[in-house]
Amino acid sequence: MNQIIQEREFLKGVKIGGKNPFFLIAGPCVMESKELLDRVAGEMTEICKELSIFYIFKSSFDKANRSSIHSYRGPGLKEGIKLLEFVKNKYDVPVLTDVHETTQVSPLKEVVDIFQIPAFLCRQTDLIEEAAKTGKWVNVKKGQFLAPNDCKHIVTKIQETGSRKYFITERGTSFGYNNLVFDLRVIPILHSMDIPVIFDGTHSAQLPGAAGNITGGQREFIPDLMRGAVSVGIEGLFMEVHPNPPEAKSDSTTQYYLSEVKTLLKNLLKLDELVKKEILS
Repeated sequence: MNQIIQEREFLKGVKIGGKNPFFLIAGPCVMESKELLDRVAGEMTEICKELSIFYIFKSSFDKANRSSIHSYRGPGLKEGIKLLEFVKNKYDVPVLTDVHETTQVSPLKEVVDIFQIPAFLCRQTDLIEEAAKTGKWVNVKKGQFLAPNDCKHIVTKIQETGSRKYFITERGTSFGYNNLVFDLRVIPILHSMDIPVIFDGTHSAQLPGAAGNITGGQREFIPDLMRGAVSVGIEGLFMEVHPNPPEAKSDSTTQYYLSEVKTLLKNLLKLDELVKKEILS
């Protein structure tokens, strides 16, 4: 099975696919404050610049799929656009955010570089098409319930709009109740369809609903999961990072410590280089 996809142009002249190094999507799960976004974007920009990793900032203005109706969802669309513009302009980085409804796409299209379709909405045709029609890149999170071969239908929906700007993000598969498993086979299966793949190392460590009215998780396994994904070849990595994850307003058990990101990325880069130069063909 071919494990390398055809090389293609990405953002700012960066190339993905082939044996090009992975890019990184990272940021706090939800927009808690301007100060938080400024700190994370600033530190991540410096880390990725030092390590020569192409960096994309991510944060959500609305977490519409929280387990509890009482959980913090974010500042909303209007304020979210302002915060994304702030980060994009100050640090000159591409930005990504989730959309849950078709009406959110148009107001965001002038600021975002990548639209993200949440896992639970990965089969929502109208939402996928609306995002793709903007001409921007679309990152679709593969639903926990979805087989990798079924992702060809998602990609077809995007291609029918005339776009070839898409990714599928692997973020674990439901394994009984309150548990996820990362199946390494997903990546080569998607690659066999020439689909660029991103691996989400933080959401793959979740234990959905395991903490009662919130999602639990096993942060300690994030490095292992990410090394596993890199070992079979990957176009991009996704992780949610926070200066103090236990105090985060969302995904407090699986956001990665900002202070530990650099060490992890340095190790992943070495593995990525080895895999793409010596193993994959």
